[in-house]
Amino acid sequence: MVVGRVPPEARSHRLADPPGTSIATIVLLMARPPRVSGFDYRGQYRYFLTFGTFERRKYFQNPDVTAMVLWHLRRTARRERFAILAYCLMPDHVHLLVEGTTLESDVRRFVKRTKQRSGQVYSRTNEHRLWDEGYYDRVLRSDTDVREVARYIVWNPVRAGLSSTPGEYPYLGSDLLSAEDLIRI
Repeated sequence: MVVGRVPPEARSHRLADPPGTSIATIVLLMARPPRVSGFDYRGQYRYFLTFGTFERRKYFQNPDVTAMVLWHLRRTARRERFAILAYCLMPDHVHLLVEGTTLESDVRRFVKRTKQRSGQVYSRTNEHRLWDEGYYDRVLRSDTDVREVARYIVWNPVRAGLSSTPGEYPYLGSDLLSAEDLIRI
């Protein structure tokens, strides 16, 4: 797959990661983080996405809720033409590494529809909403090592003390790689 080039204006907004720090610095104080000005978020780009649960509630400790959200993620990814390269559903947030598979792939629409559909299903049987407003995105440049981002995602449960190895954590994977291959990255 050919991944498009990120325009210069998007590159200037890339999060800088000091050497030796984690790949993502997420400030959870802003409800709706700003998007990159002048970048339309459509096409064959790769994105590192994070979205959180309402009030950081640990909804994804419930296997039924987690399965429902994962089902909607996959369904919406197929419909909106995205490949899920890696995912991890932590107790109170989701990390995704996705790639648009066509020029029409629109990551804003993908996130909106995923959260909307899973949130509607969740709200039918629960009194609180499922998702926080907004989401965090990082448009990956064509020279970004995708394996580094995937590693960050799959090792997240270990860093959080939820498992001793990625293979022990039940809510991570990829729709392109086996769990074993993803963990070996």
